[in-house]
Amino acid sequence: MKKIRWGILGCGRIARKFASDLRLVNDAELIALGARELSTAQIFSKDFPAKYVHGSYEALVNNPEVDVIYIATPHGLHHEHVLLCLKHKKAVLCEKAFALNYKQASEMIAFAKTQGVFLMEAFWTRFLPHYVKAKQLIADGKVGQVEYFYGEFGFKPAHPVAPRLYDPALGGGALLDIGVYPVFMALDFLGKPDQIDAAMTPAHTGVDEQCAIRFRYKNGALANLFCTLASNLASGGDIGGTEGRIRFTHRMHGPTTQVEYYPGPVDTREIIPFEKAKGNGYEYEIRHVNECLQNNLKESPVLTHELTLLLMQTLDAIRAKAGIRYAVD
Repeated sequence: MKKIRWGILGCGRIARKFASDLRLVNDAELIALGARELSTAQIFSKDFPAKYVHGSYEALVNNPEVDVIYIATPHGLHHEHVLLCLKHKKAVLCEKAFALNYKQASEMIAFAKTQGVFLMEAFWTRFLPHYVKAKQLIADGKVGQVEYFYGEFGFKPAHPVAPRLYDPALGGGALLDIGVYPVFMALDFLGKPDQIDAAMTPAHTGVDEQCAIRFRYKNGALANLFCTLASNLASGGDIGGTEGRIRFTHRMHGPTTQVEYYPGPVDTREIIPFEKAKGNGYEYEIRHVNECLQNNLKESPVLTHELTLLLMQTLDAIRAKAGIRYAVD
């Protein structure tokens, strides 16, 4: 099996976790790094050596040895950086939020199809063992018909606070940074809502510091979602059905959560076992992308373009209801 040669565009904190997990994937190789300043990429390469260390994104995308690029820049820059990679026929795994709005996401996906190049949103949660296990429990009818989902995600940024979190130009605010997780899960478990209600509390820059969301469905199902940059929350979730309940404990989006299954009353809890990640949890989406590329796929059959566009369309609708606006809108 050939090695899939990875490049990383943007050498920040999340890129470090991703680079660390690349080492756990047998057919993956970190071959190139790209940053706006050469010194940034050189510092990164001390911990994660690569054959090529580039001082510009243009040099990275022009490297003929790179097969696929992981984009780890702030989501306000994803549209520009994805199009740059696709222009040079590089396969792309782009961090979420995928874009600032549906219009940008549509352009990115349409260009990928025109270029005949693989493009996937890096929604790592969808590939984690605990999440796959929960999806299987639902598919097996263990909770009956899903009637309710509750999901929250909140943390109070530690000092020094990353400027991107509150920068409107970079898509700052709680919704696109962390609210994407409960919104994605609600869509995955319940589908597209028939009605959306939302409200937000603005931060000092005008972006949303907190956002409360409710999805309503014609069949009676509901979802209540919340995200905040003002409080440290458990960041858990509940899937309620006619026959049982699944609970994700602290950090429901990551590999350290616990999955609890309640087939009856509260005192009937079962702890659901699942494979524990050997790294940070990014190795699962990396393996999936590699498998897609090894099979010459242009789109993931698991995290489809349709699902990404539904998520962006829903985020746009939430922002419209809550009064969250960006210049690109």
